[in-house]
Amino acid sequence: MNQTTQTILMIRPVAFRMNEQTAVNNYYQKVLDHTTPATVNAKAQAEFDAFVTKLQAVGVEVIVVDDTLSPDTPDSVFPNNWISFHENGDVVLYPMFAENRRLERREDILDILEEKGYPTKDIMDYTSAEEDGIFLEGTGSLLIDRENEKVYCALSPRADEELVIEFCEDFEMDPVIFEAYQTVNGERKLIYHTNVMMCIAETFAVICADSIDDKQERKIVLNHLKSSGKEIITITEDQVNNFAGNMLQVRGANDERFLVMSTSAYQSLTPQQIKAIEKHGPIIHSSLDTIEACGGGSARCMMAEVFLPKV
Repeated sequence: MNQTTQTILMIRPVAFRMNEQTAVNNYYQKVLDHTTPATVNAKAQAEFDAFVTKLQAVGVEVIVVDDTLSPDTPDSVFPNNWISFHENGDVVLYPMFAENRRLERREDILDILEEKGYPTKDIMDYTSAEEDGIFLEGTGSLLIDRENEKVYCALSPRADEELVIEFCEDFEMDPVIFEAYQTVNGERKLIYHTNVMMCIAETFAVICADSIDDKQERKIVLNHLKSSGKEIITITEDQVNNFAGNMLQVRGANDERFLVMSTSAYQSLTPQQIKAIEKHGPIIHSSLDTIEACGGGSARCMMAEVFLPKV
């Protein structure tokens, strides 16, 4: 199983803004004072377009789909939370915490992928869990180590343990389940998505080990990464606040591997951390300040990896 793909699905925003429904447990979101919604959206679009251009410049195939004005989906720029595409042709649909994020699910996206040569086989639909108030937000919650058949997941209101285990059973993978925290106004609160504090690449992993408060859990997670042959590059909680955990390794031209992140993430890294990462391949970074501030997500959240076999 491949850990990286050269094909990425991205949704271009049309009405991007801070989503009040997700702000209840996404503590990375901020209100941008004195900025009109139109300005916020225009800035987000400019950031999106520049990001896509950088990916395409190194040979990443980016399938861009425009969001629609109706229904109102302020977070549509983060498609990796509601859908994932797998090498066996499966598509997975996930139950979403925020009601207005459930509206992001669009069947026409599968038609667009098929037109591009990526037909789908089966759809695995976990969304009925929403009726029971149970959620699992895609590859925001599930960090899949495909080569080693493991799934890392930090539990939160958006990642239910039983559903993680069900996913792992369906895909024949081993769950590595833990809790990760951030400090909010002096209190330890659960981090809403695993991919904010951790990134798994082919030969290395970036992780904020300090966010796993339980020492035993922390040891288990690090041992899993080590036993899978990953070099561990640790980041701090302060760097997590700059989205340094929200990275994704992709493939470009000539099968070259790149680690993709935002400019704020890159600027938060130390020279030693950058050197450790660049041993495994070059870094691509792009400014996503508006999307990060209002959306509380960053580069990795914007990219839904397409592992479907091309015909």
